[in-house]
Amino acid sequence: MLYNFLYPLADQYSIFNLFQYITFRTVYALITALVICWVFGPMFIRMLKSQQGKGQPIRRDGPESHFSKQGTPTMGGLLILLSVTVSTLLWANLTNLFIWLALLVTLGYGLIGWLDDHLKLSRNNSDGLAGRWKLMLQFVFGGMAAVGLYILTDPIVDVPFFNVQWHFGYWYIPFVVFVLIGSSNAVNLTDGLDGLAVAPTFMVATALAVVVYLTGHSHFSDYLMIPYVPGAGELAIFCGAMVGACLGFLWFNTYPAQVFMGDVGALALGGALGFVACAVHQQFLLAIAGGLFVLEAVSVMVQVASFKLTGKRVFRMAPIHHHYELKGWPEPKVIVRFWIISLILALVALSTLKIR
Repeated sequence: MLYNFLYPLADQYSIFNLFQYITFRTVYALITALVICWVFGPMFIRMLKSQQGKGQPIRRDGPESHFSKQGTPTMGGLLILLSVTVSTLLWANLTNLFIWLALLVTLGYGLIGWLDDHLKLSRNNSDGLAGRWKLMLQFVFGGMAAVGLYILTDPIVDVPFFNVQWHFGYWYIPFVVFVLIGSSNAVNLTDGLDGLAVAPTFMVATALAVVVYLTGHSHFSDYLMIPYVPGAGELAIFCGAMVGACLGFLWFNTYPAQVFMGDVGALALGGALGFVACAVHQQFLLAIAGGLFVLEAVSVMVQVASFKLTGKRVFRMAPIHHHYELKGWPEPKVIVRFWIISLILALVALSTLKIR
């Protein structure tokens, strides 16, 4: 919004030239989202506590250490969505269709998460929205975004480490939907400990901010031999807003958490990461940078498949962060070690831009 109103005045007031730079607007989108979380966070948490009473229902089959968290309010992801949306609308170029598609996915998947959280609270148990309805709604919003990307960009997927782009044709649409749903649910599965999901999310978002900036610049993309996507650089502002919102929310969500993100935040952030990666054809790079999310999702699939086929469990409990809790690792140790893994993976993902 500021870009659209103020940059045209640059001929009269040279200071407004700053608004043409994506880097400038990305930094201030980050700061804006961070400040919104810090300023409104305490009031928002008090409001959630007053409305939710007992807070998020705790799984009775989960680790015993989690029972002490009963009463902690959930749906804190609404604060993240507010921060990301306001910051993005304030600093992004609102004529850019990538921005609107990113907000569509984020708010759409956030709506699905809100329905899930609302049902859990109203029923006072951990059973939320039925899986089939959740998946159907994810298909709807993911399909809309996939069709939009098919129209705006080439239906290709870049392969890290090699100067190769796979052309998917019409199959690009279902592939994008698969990535969006997979990314969304993977982040949701990771969100089981205080701050465990939100910190890796801002690490991956930071890596993606670098990637989309380079992808939207013809000289940089040509030099790095990655697909050039005109207009995609504007998504760096959206990524910056995500980073700021996650950092601001982590202030309240770090161990011991004052508020939980809930599905409304986890599904939205996962979908947002998936969309940004798809917009610049870097789905495989997302799998590397978000390797922690992939590990969490795969651990659940392995556990379910093993139990159904053999009657035995591979892990003490899935997702895998619960496995280490039951092995005796204190919750903060699990969280910090998983953060370290996520940071390393994000750096490895960025390194693939040069290793080709």
